[in-house]
Amino acid sequence: MNSCGADWLHNEGVLIFRAPRGIFFMGDSRKGLRIMGQSVQLTSSDGFSFPAYVAEPAGKARGAVVVLQEIFGVNSHIRSVVDGYAAEGYLAVAPATFHRVKQGVELGYTGDDMNAGRDLKAAVEALPAPGVMIDIEAAVAYAARAGKVGVVGYCWGGLLTWRTACAVKGVSAASSYYGGGVTTPAEMARTPMCPVMAHFGEKDHWISMESVQAFAKAQPGTEVHVYAADHGFNCDQRGSWDAPAAKLALERTLAFFAKHVG
Repeated sequence: MNSCGADWLHNEGVLIFRAPRGIFFMGDSRKGLRIMGQSVQLTSSDGFSFPAYVAEPAGKARGAVVVLQEIFGVNSHIRSVVDGYAAEGYLAVAPATFHRVKQGVELGYTGDDMNAGRDLKAAVEALPAPGVMIDIEAAVAYAARAGKVGVVGYCWGGLLTWRTACAVKGVSAASSYYGGGVTTPAEMARTPMCPVMAHFGEKDHWISMESVQAFAKAQPGTEVHVYAADHGFNCDQRGSWDAPAAKLALERTLAFFAKHVG
């Protein structure tokens, strides 16, 4: 780290300059890209202001992707997901969906972190309607300046992705990863307004395969994929990370977004 509080990191061909005040510069030696990510303030329809992490592609955006967090906040993993979609040519935005109940949440993946995340999720879910959905709506509206908008989310964010596909206008495609609660009767009764892809792990003890099968039957228009993996298989900071499953799910999601978003 230099005297200004900034430092350089190198990870799998990606050179990252991490500067103070929430600004991140990423140079990808494999694609010849240079991406700047930063925190911006968004405002919901009720006047509530909240932060979002945004990364822009090096050239003209092919569209936009809104990334919805797990129960751990917009942490380093979610920021890396945002950066990844920007590297694929999308304006990528991750709204802080805990902000209405607690500011500045950035958790890890310990048992204590999981307990804290579950409590925060419960607090957000208990908010009077429309709750956090209007914050996601604001993120979609912000992202739409780049064109069509796709939404992707993980864990709780996977559930919010499903709800967004069913309730938020202006979304062209949605990809939900192991969304806890998506396969409950109440959620299965919703009707999506855009094409949806859903990813589940057959080893996931939070989401039974029986409920996944019921969801697929109730939502025949949704593209459902099951992997020989556990809950959280996309996150390389968790013990449940499964590289082959994560790679295949990402390839499918990128192809899905290329078809429906751009």
